[in-house]
Amino acid sequence: MPVKVIKGLPAIEDLRADNIFVMDSERAKNQNIRPLNLLVVNLMPRKLVTERQILRLLSNTPLQINVDFLYMTSHDFKNTKQAHLEAFYKSFSEIKSQYYDGLIVTGAPVEQLNFEEVDYWSELLKIIDWSKSHVYSSLHICWGAQAALYARYGVTKENLPQKLCGIYKSSVEQPRNPLFRGFDESFYYPQSRYTQSNPSEIKKIPDLEVLSTSKETGFSILAKKNLREIYLFGHLEYDRETLAWEYERDKDEGLKPNLPQNYFPENNDRNKPKITWASAASLFFSNWLNYAVYQGTPYLGERLSQHLNEENYDFNQKEQKKK
Repeated sequence: MPVKVIKGLPAIEDLRADNIFVMDSERAKNQNIRPLNLLVVNLMPRKLVTERQILRLLSNTPLQINVDFLYMTSHDFKNTKQAHLEAFYKSFSEIKSQYYDGLIVTGAPVEQLNFEEVDYWSELLKIIDWSKSHVYSSLHICWGAQAALYARYGVTKENLPQKLCGIYKSSVEQPRNPLFRGFDESFYYPQSRYTQSNPSEIKKIPDLEVLSTSKETGFSILAKKNLREIYLFGHLEYDRETLAWEYERDKDEGLKPNLPQNYFPENNDRNKPKITWASAASLFFSNWLNYAVYQGTPYLGERLSQHLNEENYDFNQKEQKKK
């Protein structure tokens, strides 16, 4: 089933070339079903690339999904034309009275700054606070996960000895959790970051479950027991060439980066990277949409706000009652 976006979004043609059904807003008017409404806070510098990556993963379910993109008005984006933002993105002031079934907050290349030093930090704090009463399930990626843990629980971040970059095997610690239905015992997971959320502080938060870990990267995925908050410390959404592009960018900036681990065949950056995480990424996002979002939100959109105060909702308890 299709993902619905604003007519004219550049990602549409790229996705259709991959045989992914994307419906523009005009055609969707004829659909007589209750779509899921998702908001994507896109903090990545190459916004068009991230749009395509996220939409590709959201398209792999039999659900119709309305997707709104949001940008930070307090930041000057140098890699995306203002005309693109004005045509296809919304500001927080435009959507703050709306309710969403799901929220995705992407990563951002600002890890080496203190949270409060990020120029759009206060704006992002408003969005995170707003999401408690206006979003059913939130999915935070990389720096977006670190930022939300700091905003919600005061979890600080710490610098890693060197940039963590490459493809790493991650173990499934909670195989019965619905987010990992259909998974093998381990999966591969792109990482690209300089920092990590403080593990000892995370362990003190009783509502958070560790769903996946890695010997090389530590905690991989966390979630609140009711699946209303999910934290991914890597980039399942990345496509084949993303780490290669970042590697070349870092070299051009004189950062002397290490070669991404387990990425280039024979550790030769002239070789085409292998993609080993696509199936895990597709399954994880499908599980999130199905179990954390679709099966929790009501059919009638106007009743969504009545469900957003169910802080004690536990998906696992609900599943046991069904049995």
